[in-house]
Amino acid sequence: MGETGRDISIHIEKVRHVYKGGNAAINGIDLDIHTGLFGMLGPNGAGKSTLMRIICSLLVPTEGHVIVGGYDVVKERRHVRRMLGYLPQDFNAWRLHRVEEVLETLAILSGLENNIDRKSRVEEILTLVGLLEVSHRKVKSLSGGMVRRLGVAQALIHDPKVLIVDEPTVGLDPEERIHFRQLMAKMGKERIIILSTHIVGDLGAGCHDLALIDRGRLKFRGSPEELIAHAKGAVFEMHLEGNRAELSDQYEIVSQEVKLGRTIIRAVSKMGSIPDGAVPVDNPTLEEAYLAFMASKSVKEAAKGGGA
Repeated sequence: MGETGRDISIHIEKVRHVYKGGNAAINGIDLDIHTGLFGMLGPNGAGKSTLMRIICSLLVPTEGHVIVGGYDVVKERRHVRRMLGYLPQDFNAWRLHRVEEVLETLAILSGLENNIDRKSRVEEILTLVGLLEVSHRKVKSLSGGMVRRLGVAQALIHDPKVLIVDEPTVGLDPEERIHFRQLMAKMGKERIIILSTHIVGDLGAGCHDLALIDRGRLKFRGSPEELIAHAKGAVFEMHLEGNRAELSDQYEIVSQEVKLGRTIIRAVSKMGSIPDGAVPVDNPTLEEAYLAFMASKSVKEAAKGGGA
């Protein structure tokens, strides 16, 4: 029976998915996700999109179970889909329709048959995503950021308890990325929002819980602060001397700048130790923490002969 309380949850238990040919895109993942903004972080090809499609009941897992709001995504798809809003990586339909027409049509399909209630809901959602002033324009005339916001609007029209966004800021300029992160943080106060991305900056300050997936396996689960704590001692700054390529074999260079004719680098250690003359960074960024975690994991796996 589905949950009726305000705080719904997603329960993922021992989920595995193997595509034809034997490729295990997801290989034994356990996760519990609750109300708020949740980050699903990992490189391209890690299995994130496969897991998102399983949660959305678009793909049946080879093994394991996923429960959304108390409903099984395989046995009770209809109930699950009523609770979900989904924004895929590529949202480029409805190009010849006006913005308000898109939402009007989708509202009707979602069961909002009362004309007054439907128009009120459309106006509410357009206001929320900042598109009310361009509601008369055709989709093809919108900027990339506006189209992305329309994608959010179409996913929200039936007031879902869970919103899943795959690669949220693909194709957006820096200003549009900021606006999108602010919108996600605002909406995450009342529902589960899963942001699946390989770009750490997409998560924003509103994300307080995340999972790191690589090669179909869960590698880390916790808060951004906990991931950053793992990186302390591995992120450093130093004056670069000698050959940069030689240094790059042991360290991942994040940035570099020239001051008074000297090159200063900021880098992440792949081995956990920093070179002589380097100064540890007291407050690594989340992106640096992610790089440090992935670099150390790769070194450990190589030492084991490539095992997961």
